[in-house]
Amino acid sequence: MGFAVPDDTALIADGGLATELEARGNDLSDALWSARLLVDAPQEITAVHSAFFRAGAMIATTASYQASFEGFAARGIDRDDTVRLLRRSVELANAARDEVGMGWVAASIGPYGAALADGSEYRGRYGLSVAQLQAWHRPRLDVLADAGADVLALETIPDVDEAEALVNVVRRIDMPAWLSYTVDGTSTRAGQPLADAFAVAAGVPEIVAVGVNCCSPDDVLPAIGLARQTGKPVIVYPNSGERWDSGRRGWVGPPRFSARLAPQWLAAGARVVGGCCRVRPDDIAEVAAAVA
Repeated sequence: MGFAVPDDTALIADGGLATELEARGNDLSDALWSARLLVDAPQEITAVHSAFFRAGAMIATTASYQASFEGFAARGIDRDDTVRLLRRSVELANAARDEVGMGWVAASIGPYGAALADGSEYRGRYGLSVAQLQAWHRPRLDVLADAGADVLALETIPDVDEAEALVNVVRRIDMPAWLSYTVDGTSTRAGQPLADAFAVAAGVPEIVAVGVNCCSPDDVLPAIGLARQTGKPVIVYPNSGERWDSGRRGWVGPPRFSARLAPQWLAAGARVVGGCCRVRPDDIAEVAAAVA
């Protein structure tokens, strides 16, 4: 299936895959996070994708966010089996999509910091050059682009350098992708102006949407205005508003995600709305109802 953001209707994205996997009793206290279940319990991943589709999501985001060649190698999994597991992440989402008979599959491309499993995706500035980041990301993107997904989700990107690296790779593999930053106010997590960060994608036809994710719901409206300056459709899927404490490996603070915000985001110019960490199928069902 092809993927394009429609001009006249809103698309509903899914919510927090790992959150729902944990709610089903799966232990994700592992450097591979939800990607561990690609090895141990793939049927759990399909079940969660199905739950989000049944709730009204039109996009399933694969369990490949924290999957990497290095991460699987640390578990004794060789390169060929890592390719198989990356492809499996797309196959599982495709199976859930086929079960409901509609929707799209987005292959999740998490940042380099996610593979470090130390909270670096909320800081950026890894000390790597754009060329080094391109070299690191390219093998995984090549596999996922060939695995049967409809679009690549370049998501939770904290840093303009990493965005530039990812955009350069996507240009070469000729597949639609969206670019979504994790932000703090109107800056990337690395402290760069968000307007400059979105400009990386301007004029790049393979980038079919830009926006923000895994940020506070409070940061969404200002980001929409800045993202629209690229002339591209805008995608937003914040977390619950709670904050991840990497030291305690837990979420702290009050939740602030509300389905009532989704119509405001659409009115401001967003075309795709959903949720990230701590946003569950019931929340997505409320979003779908609020924007129907």
